[in-house]
Amino acid sequence: MPRPLGDLEDAVMTRVWEWNRPVTVREVLEDLARDRTIAYTTVMTVMDNLRQKGWLRREADGRAYRYEAVSTRAAYSAALMNEAWAASDNPAAALVHFFGMMSPEQREAVRDAMRVIQSVDPSAPTEAEGR
Repeated sequence: MPRPLGDLEDAVMTRVWEWNRPVTVREVLEDLARDRTIAYTTVMTVMDNLRQKGWLRREADGRAYRYEAVSTRAAYSAALMNEAWAASDNPAAALVHFFGMMSPEQREAVRDAMRVIQSVDPSAPTEAEGR
């Protein structure tokens, strides 16, 4: 299970996920430098750490590397939610509290997701069973 990304790790991964293409350390550095003072070696270290943690893969491109995401932000978010839910001593109560914190739009997104799951896996619980 993943641990939450640190602030700089998240800033790097956000760019990689948004750009959705292989990127160089230089590209990420130039974008990050718009908001903060940061060294090339810092970005390089963070990207290599993310590679070692399994979030990025890299391929040589001349003397540099091009990095790309191994999975999506949605998969990362889902893994964090699953970890938090699994850590509960009462998962049903945790879900009730979680759904209670959601906006109407977020609850509608959950309903949409359940409809998608039901169409892919007919044995999945229906919306009525999930209530």
